[in-house]
Order: sequence, then structure tokens, then C-alpha cells
Amino acid sequence: MIPVNTPLLGARELELVSECVRDGWISSVGKFITQFEEGWARYCERKAGVAVANGTVALELALKCLDLAPGDEVILPSFTIMSCALAVLRHGAVPVVVDADPETWCMDLDALESRLTPKTRAIMPVHIYGHPVDMDRVTAFAAAHRLAIVEDAAEAHGALYLAARGTDDERWRKAGSFGDVSCFSFYANKPVTTGEGGMLLFDDDRLALRARSLRNLAFGALRRFEHEELGYNYRMTNLQAALGVAQLERIDAIVAKKRQVGHGYRERLEGLPGVQLPVERPWAKSVYWMYGLVLDEATGLDATRCAARLKERGVETRPFFHGIHAQPVLKARGLFRDLRLPVTERLSRQGLYLPSGLTLAERDLDQVVAALREVVR
Repeated sequence: MIPVNTPLLGARELELVSECVRDGWISSVGKFITQFEEGWARYCERKAGVAVANGTVALELALKCLDLAPGDEVILPSFTIMSCALAVLRHGAVPVVVDADPETWCMDLDALESRLTPKTRAIMPVHIYGHPVDMDRVTAFAAAHRLAIVEDAAEAHGALYLAARGTDDERWRKAGSFGDVSCFSFYANKPVTTGEGGMLLFDDDRLALRARSLRNLAFGALRRFEHEELGYNYRMTNLQAALGVAQLERIDAIVAKKRQVGHGYRERLEGLPGVQLPVERPWAKSVYWMYGLVLDEATGLDATRCAARLKERGVETRPFFHGIHAQPVLKARGLFRDLRLPVTERLSRQGLYLPSGLTLAERDLDQVVAALREVVR
């Protein structure tokens, strides 16, 4: 079976993790925490990084740093992982969702204005499957309406966006360099992994300082066990950070491999009837976190049936996200009961992604594509 993803770990990771074990620095204090935070911030061209336990709590902590009040609204895509809505709900705020762009699968920016209300406080763009959102439009919208930007770059390590196009300031910028706070996940299937883990990036030292306090139970500055604010235990361990430091040393090779896999699939699948492949806009350099495709209904297949047939042929897949607006647990809370988002619903029904890990060889790509061609006729 060709798995959807296998982490690529080697001698350097073993060396740094062994150092933690040998020296006893295995918890949430140690030099690798600082090295990973500083290195990741520098890579993404940000001032400060705050490492946390996973990407979900990174989003939760980001919204906490913005001091959302109950009833405040956050605009986000419906086509994304549940973590985005959870982070909003944890603070008593209200997730307001928009449909997906039918080609990039990122949030439909044409829908933003219609979802704006006097209660809107923030916007959460999510770079889906490694392709950046059009962040010039997001930043212009946020500035016009005085909204904070919580940028979810969990799936976009090393992806690039051509910012300020057509101006003297035009340049390629990394995903994760745009938000008032930007969030990453380092889950096992991400390009850079710490097993579990996440990071918040800031250019505001005050927000970074607050995030550091909140992730560590908000211990008192003068008396450690005296608390003036309710914090969280969202710490990353030094062991995890050691993995991140080792992988950050070869980040350029990781990004190059991810793009090689994405381009390899496109070359092999271009022109296959009944299948929509990922796009790459001229202003984007996708990192193809996962290589997705959307099946035409005329094939007689949906994602579930296609996945079952591919599994019979030794190819593991995963379905696309189920839209936030269609989640039963949220409908039971009275959210999104009459909302229809046709693009998100079609992506959920017809979309799945193929093996996309860093360990894929050319022969694996050939086998996956051969199986797909057998299934989609």
C-alpha cells in the first residue's frame, strides 16, 4: 500500500533528539525551543515565533491574543479543517463562513463583503492544500474594515505569494508572513513535522509576549504561582522542537521535493478526462501539501467510491474536508441551518487527495497514476 504520507526522518533528527534524552532536556524548556522559534520566524520573515503543542491551539491562542469578546464574528472559509471553527467557538465568538473558490479551493474572496457585519472583528484566510490565498485582497479588505488577520498557514510551509503586484514593492513573500498573527501546524503529515506541534508568528512584540505567557498557564511575573489571567498548558516540548530544528536545516530541499511531487502528478495526469487537478495561480508557488483532485460527476464516481477502488489497487487516499457549515455538531448548536455553499459541498463530495509524502519515489507516482487511470475511465 502506498500511504498518503510517511514522515521523512533521518540521522540529524535522531542526533538532536538523542541529545535531549542524553542531557535530560525533554520537557518544555531547552535550547531547541528557542532555536526552532527563532529559525521558523526568520524563515517566514517575522519578528517572533511562539511554539505550542499543535496547530489547533495555535489558532485558539491567536484569537485569545486578539481579545475577542462573546458575539464577535470571524470570517473564515467553510472548506477547511474543523480546528478553525473550534478556535472561534472556544472564545464565545461566532464563525461566519464563506464558500470556496472553485479552482484554488481557498476562500471565495468575492463573498467577503456580503458576510461583513458590525460585529466582524477578524478574518481567517486558510492556505488550502499548500496554495496561498490572494493575500493582497485579504489585507486590503481587512484594512478597509479595521479587521485583524489570523493567517492559517498550517498546510503551506514554504509556499510563496507574489505580493503588491504591479507596484514598486512587488516581491515574493512566504505564506505565514501576512497576518497580525500567523499560525502553523507541525503534525506528522506536514512538510516540517514535530509529530504534534504548532507555531504562532508575530511582528508585534507585545502580542508575542502575551502568547508566551498564555501558553504557559499565565504564571505571575513576580510570584510564579500567582495568576492574574487564565492561561493554558499549550507548550511544545524540547524533544519536539529538536525534530523541527533538524528539518528546518533542510527546508529548501523539503519544499523542492513537495513541488516536485505536485508537478510530477500534473505531468502524468494532465488531460485525464473527468478529473479536475489543482491550479497554481501565476502569483502563487504552491507547496502541494497534499495533491488533491476533484472528480466530475459524469464519471459516476464520488470520492468515497473512488477511494475504495484505489485502495483495492494499493493506493491510500483521504477525502477532502467536510464543510464547516455542514458539520452536524455545529448545526445542532443552531449554526448554518439554512446555509448552502455549493462549491464547498461539491468539493466535499467529489474531492480526495493522493499520496503526497516526502518519501514518494517516481515509481510510486507511476503506480498511483496507473491505478487512478484504471478507476477513472
